[in-house]
Amino acid sequence: MTTPAPNTSNSGRSTVPTRGSNTGANQGTGTPVIIPTSAPAGQISFTQPPQFSTSFFKIAPSQPITFAWNATGILATPTSLTVEAVGTDGYTHLVGPSDGRIPGGATSVVWDVYSYRQTHQETPLGVGLFTLRVHDDRGMNAPIRAGYLTPNQNLKFALYTPQSYTPLASGWSCNACNGALSNTVGNPLFMSLVVTFLVMFLSGFSLIRQRR
Repeated sequence: MTTPAPNTSNSGRSTVPTRGSNTGANQGTGTPVIIPTSAPAGQISFTQPPQFSTSFFKIAPSQPITFAWNATGILATPTSLTVEAVGTDGYTHLVGPSDGRIPGGATSVVWDVYSYRQTHQETPLGVGLFTLRVHDDRGMNAPIRAGYLTPNQNLKFALYTPQSYTPLASGWSCNACNGALSNTVGNPLFMSLVVTFLVMFLSGFSLIRQRR
């Protein structure tokens, strides 16, 4: 949908017709929303998962992911929001039950990554790091504008698949643990510490015997 051009006849203000999805007293009435040009641009900040740390989610049955956010400064309610997950492999995945499009006033979306993976074989959902992108009907490259949602891509998250369980009796071994141990034993610093400890121990033992 094309965003109506603002009417700037009033000094310092832009007038934007309301959309049918707007909430509040003007919903569906066509009454214009007046946005001062001095108003800040609309923003969202993620509350779930935390925005400033990378959360890890398992791709498994009955393990949906909830993304939630707070919105501030949005005076022109979007017709809809589009939520996308962009992987490091270059694939873009539409997030949510409705192929990425949710109501413009929504503040959360639930994504069943396991079901999505089963039904979207043409764009395989892999494991690794993803960037979550949220934008309105103007697109991800929409310019910053007073009262309108600024596109957001500040949230990073990771997906992984669980490994099948192998009992110890069936030959399970920790390759990472074994590799770490061999690296430690072969480290020159570790060997020098062992030798130093042995010299100190034997020297102390010899002194004790001499005093006797």
